[in-house]
Formats: sequence, structure tokens, C-alpha cells
Amino acid sequence: MSKKSTRVDFACKALRQAIIEQALPPGTKLPEDELGARFGMSRTLVRAALAHLQSEGLVDAPPRRTATTAKPTLEEAKEVFEVRRTLERAVVRLVIERWRPEFGAELEGHVREEEAARKAGEAPVSIRLAGEFHVKLAEMSGNGLLRRYLGEVVSRCSLILALYGRPHSADCAVNEHREIVTALRGRNADAAIAVMDHHLGAVEHRALLDQGRDAEFDLGAVLSRYAEVVDTSNPPKVAPLPKRKTRAAK
Repeated sequence: MSKKSTRVDFACKALRQAIIEQALPPGTKLPEDELGARFGMSRTLVRAALAHLQSEGLVDAPPRRTATTAKPTLEEAKEVFEVRRTLERAVVRLVIERWRPEFGAELEGHVREEEAARKAGEAPVSIRLAGEFHVKLAEMSGNGLLRRYLGEVVSRCSLILALYGRPHSADCAVNEHREIVTALRGRNADAAIAVMDHHLGAVEHRALLDQGRDAEFDLGAVLSRYAEVVDTSNPPKVAPLPKRKTRAAK
């Protein structure tokens, strides 16, 4: 992998996690100069990162305009959940076909991480772990393309929750995920799909409450924090920026 690709991937990972954990609310402006300075990248590489995130539905980057975190309409949000239900049903069937005892142990370990984050009051971590539970299931399906598509849809759902939903309910997520693991252990595809459908229905209900939010925060501080979270042994150099207040675009 080239040095340029590494920088783009690094920026994508940091921005993606910040969006998924709802640290960058929908509609947040993402100025190229600030992203470039924060991640030590040229404008060309910044645009490449934004284009990649746009392909995942997480960023809107129209030509000759400042990119923003995506702000899907309610109709678009409903379409995302329709696609997600179809993908998750396919995942359940494939995971049951390939089921091994270690799958149950791995999923239970993940649910324990969710429980620990809930008890610690770490809402952003709970949000990320809740989505990663479903991505982990997709990995167990053995279908790489299905894992990729579901991962993108799960990320979009996190964005929708940030835009329309009530604050993340870690209690609900943990309990519903435990029910899914129990259903998968039973190796009954129809029963497991019914449990998954119920869970996704609850997530969709929490997401589509049409309670649009507005948030004021320090963009530079958010970018710095998430650059540190995804830091590697050879991270790109990051230039310090003066703090300034940024309001999510309306």
C-alpha cells in the first residue's frame, strides 16, 4: 500500500468512526483545509477520502462546495432500514448454516464488551459496539461482499440515529443482542430471523422519531481525538490547529 493510500485510509477510518459514534453530527461542515492540516494531507488526498466516505453514504461532497456529513431524508432513512432487514436475514441464514460453538463464545464476548461500555456510561463506545455486533455476524457468514454491504448500511443507520433518533439506548441493544445469540444457538433459521426482525424494528423505531438535532462543538478537537483513536505505529503527521466553534449546518 502506498504512503498516499495509507494517509487516505487513516483519514477515512478516523472520520468514519467519528461519524458512527455521533461525534460529528449530520450536516457538519468538513472544510478541506482543516481536514488537510489535521491529517497532514494535501487537498487532493482530502478529496479522495471524502469521495470514499461519500460512496459509503456518510458524507455529502458536491462539486465546488464544502463537504458535510450526510443528512439523509426520512424517506431515504426508511429505505436504508428496508435494505438492512434484507441483508440481516441473509446473514442469519448463512451464519446458522456455518454455525460453530466458537461463534457463540465470540458473540457473547462482544456482548460483554457492550455491557461494560453501558455500565461505564460510554455512550459513543456503546453506539460503535452495537453496530460492530452486526458486522461481526456478517463476517461469520463467510460472504465478504455481504459483510461489506452490511457494514456500510450499519454505518448509515448510525448516522440516521444521530439525525432523527432518541439518545442511544445501550440497555436495549445489549438485551436484544443477547436474544439474537440465543436464537442463533437454537439453529432455527425462521425463529432467529424473527428475533432479528424484532430487533431491527426496535432500532428503526428508535431511529425514526423525527427529532432532528443541532449541536455545537469544536471540529478541531473532534478530529484530533479520532485521529488518536485510530493511530498506528507510523501515523501521518498532524498539525495543531487553533480551536474554533463549529455549528452543524442546517
